[in-house]
Amino acid sequence: MVETMEHRISDVPATALVTLYCHALESRSKDPVLVDPKAVEIAADLDRTLSLSKNRLDRMLASGRIDRNLVIHIALRARHYDEYAREFLTRHPGGVIVNIGCGLDSRFLRIDNGSVIFYDLDLPEMIDLKKRFFQETERYHFIASSVLDLRWMGRLSGLEGPFLFMAEGVFMYLEADSVRSLVLQIRETFPGSGLICEVVNSFWLKMPQKALLDWKIHARGHLGKKAVFRSGFRDSREMEAWHPGIRLIGEWSYFDSNEEKLGWQRVFRHIGWIRKTQWTVHYLLR
Repeated sequence: MVETMEHRISDVPATALVTLYCHALESRSKDPVLVDPKAVEIAADLDRTLSLSKNRLDRMLASGRIDRNLVIHIALRARHYDEYAREFLTRHPGGVIVNIGCGLDSRFLRIDNGSVIFYDLDLPEMIDLKKRFFQETERYHFIASSVLDLRWMGRLSGLEGPFLFMAEGVFMYLEADSVRSLVLQIRETFPGSGLICEVVNSFWLKMPQKALLDWKIHARGHLGKKAVFRSGFRDSREMEAWHPGIRLIGEWSYFDSNEEKLGWQRVFRHIGWIRKTQWTVHYLLR
């Protein structure tokens, strides 16, 4: 449990703070992979509170002691998801983007083209914190809800779309049946929409690999015990078997980037089982 002044954030939403600080650290670096001035602003605001926290993760974040490889990977992911959003808006300038599990991300500010309709969706505890730093507008909205409480879809009723749903670092924390039910409901409610989501390889969810993964998350990452990966895929086309209307458009891995800051890790693009340890898939839901 992370405490930020009057806000208490449970284990899984607390991963959003790691993402925030990765954005801020990279934005302050030389030749940054990602430029996110809002993340820098928020991190600076939270630093004093987190530095005084009893929580080890809080203090680690405030001190900037985050593994450099993680910072680069998170920044690359954010940059690529921004590119997905901009590509969608090139084709549909007035389209609707739903940022599932948004945390304290400022994607709307980074990609706003002046006409997009943008929804940030996250648990009420996270949206409460987000309201300290962001304001809703006629085109930028918050949805305070679990993504599994499907009533949130009613907030989008009456909108013409088209829709793009983005789930960056979310689905792996949900049970497999829940992910399947959610995707199928999105397809049924918003036919023709796009879905971009990050997934983890299910190979790492079986023992003894899972023990190593959990150790990395909890002992090295200092995340709470409830922050565990619960579902994954072995192949990008696995979701297509759920419904004939689900079609894979493309996939992306951190290691596909030519970013110099990846260094020698770029070789992993040629090693399939490493390239797809954790990667992103893009689907059309017809």
